[in-house]
Amino acid sequence: MRMISTASAALIVLLLSACVSPRGMQAPAPTASVLLVSLDGFHPRYLGRGMTPTLDALAAGGVRAQWMAPSYPSLTFPNHYTLVTGLRPDRHGIVHNTMQDAALGGFKLGDRTAVGDGRWWGGEPLWATAERAGLPTATLSWPGSEAAVGGVRPTRWNEFDKHRPIDDRVDTVLGWLREPPATRPRFATLYFEHLDSAAHEHGPDSRQAHAAVARLDAALGRLVQGLGAAGLDGAVNLVITSDHGMAPVPPGQVVIVEDMVDPADARVVTTGQSVGFEPLPGRRTQAEARLLGRQGPYECWRKGELPARWHYGTHRRVPAIVCQMDEGWDAIRRERLARRPSHERGSHGFDPALPSMRALFIAHGPAFRIGVALPPIDNVDVYPLLARLVGVPAATNDGDAQALLPALRTTNP
Repeated sequence: MRMISTASAALIVLLLSACVSPRGMQAPAPTASVLLVSLDGFHPRYLGRGMTPTLDALAAGGVRAQWMAPSYPSLTFPNHYTLVTGLRPDRHGIVHNTMQDAALGGFKLGDRTAVGDGRWWGGEPLWATAERAGLPTATLSWPGSEAAVGGVRPTRWNEFDKHRPIDDRVDTVLGWLREPPATRPRFATLYFEHLDSAAHEHGPDSRQAHAAVARLDAALGRLVQGLGAAGLDGAVNLVITSDHGMAPVPPGQVVIVEDMVDPADARVVTTGQSVGFEPLPGRRTQAEARLLGRQGPYECWRKGELPARWHYGTHRRVPAIVCQMDEGWDAIRRERLARRPSHERGSHGFDPALPSMRALFIAHGPAFRIGVALPPIDNVDVYPLLARLVGVPAATNDGDAQALLPALRTTNP
């Protein structure tokens, strides 16, 4: 993919400079919109390497955290929903990309019926809080936004469509933000899966992944230029995040889940990196004897005995036994082995404390200070910041409302 030109990058820097009030410490206008952007699978180490002139300019003219720690498990749906609720996956109930619930049945990515069923989604996402307060919201493909959570949907929402062109996504959001204040969304989301897809297929350091990074940075450049052309420089606060990083998985580093335990003793609930098993009736002792403890490139625990730092294992949807793969190893069903590529690929879902799982946090706009570098943050702390920016009371959450105050021009309510 063609990277953004030097001239375009210079224009972006000028546009971003125009977003900054000359008085520096002015409070943002109370009607400023908040746009939350996700670059799925974006690790902060991609910054500053010539692929990201727009992101580098946004960070230089705003706020950047050294990195953001994802919640366990470091997977797409759990962490996206954490960002908009401030709740750990163990509390909001999206405990994995694939789940089982005694009352609701099965949940997996791509299942429109399950994804659109509000009973799966706990907590109160920020768009629901804003809607209850009479503020319009709009979401473009954010996990949870396709369901009526607590009976509330965003004013405008879109089903995920991987075929929807990048420019169309940007232009849709720009169209929302160009509307008059009465209908302009106070809170909006924008999602890009392209880097995650490329890194899964070819590895996080592949030319395909780097091309996706450059392509997404150019899309953000289009967004910034569009905001400037519409005179919205001081009317939108951008918060750019990712859900997790990505680790390389060398060829051959794979475990077959059917070999982890006798299928007569336990059934497989989840695969990948956070692997879940439910012992069959009367077979718990045999299943635990085979699984618990260190077993080669993975370790298994009873759900109530998982490491405390993961804040995981109390929700009814967490399987009875959870096995965590070591970095660089995948656990797959035997039927998928023949389709597995012979070259290096990428995976996430590993221990969130690993450097490879670190996520991105950049913020820019009238609410944010200029050129601020923050220490590492936790992704549950983003929600209280978003609620503050939108101007609604934060719902019950696991975040620290004080953690990101140093990012703001003013900390007055």
